[in-house]
Amino acid sequence: MNSRFKKLGLVLVAIGFVFVAGGAYTFIKTQEGAKSLQAFSAAQGVKLTYNDQGQLVDRGETAEADSIMSLLTNDWGYPVNRAELDPNDPIVNTASEYMYQMATIAFHTLNGTQTVVLDKDVEYKGQTFAAGEYEVAVAGRYFSQFDRQHPLDGPAREKAWSGTAHALIAELGVGSVTASTLQMGLGLAALFAALGATIILTGLGIVWAVRAETVKVPAFRPAPMPA
Repeated sequence: MNSRFKKLGLVLVAIGFVFVAGGAYTFIKTQEGAKSLQAFSAAQGVKLTYNDQGQLVDRGETAEADSIMSLLTNDWGYPVNRAELDPNDPIVNTASEYMYQMATIAFHTLNGTQTVVLDKDVEYKGQTFAAGEYEVAVAGRYFSQFDRQHPLDGPAREKAWSGTAHALIAELGVGSVTASTLQMGLGLAALFAALGATIILTGLGIVWAVRAETVKVPAFRPAPMPA
């Protein structure tokens, strides 16, 4: 019976090393992905801006940055990890930084104005729009919230939510998902390593317990008969 327990303990040790190796492999691949993401952002020069006090600023103003953060956390409900916003490492390479940069583009688009020029008078739903130049406020409207048939809102929508704006937001969204996936990879690596170490410890414990229980019993010798 003791030999069976010993074999079981050794099998558990072997399985534990497999989990540890899996954790190490996952960690290495995750680090490779993180370095690649860092290099990609650095090559593009995508950085956040901070002031001398380490506060986020946008166009030199902390109030603008606060408004962007409000859009991200309140309107979009994103749980920003403040530890990922590092003024000593302004390159955008974490999930929160990617999402903040995405919110920056959306914020300025939502609060901007677009110039629309009508070459001739246009009538729409009983209202006449005279030929001329108009400043159309986006007024917090997303792409789908414009009336695309409206003589002013239709062209303004195309200018505000241009292909460039959509492409940048999409690219930043991919970056955010990639960064989050890399974080999950680190978590899985730690989980595999911890599980492997636990299994190894259990296996070694079984082997040690079996050896401790093994006691050499002296051979039985009958007492000599009295003469």
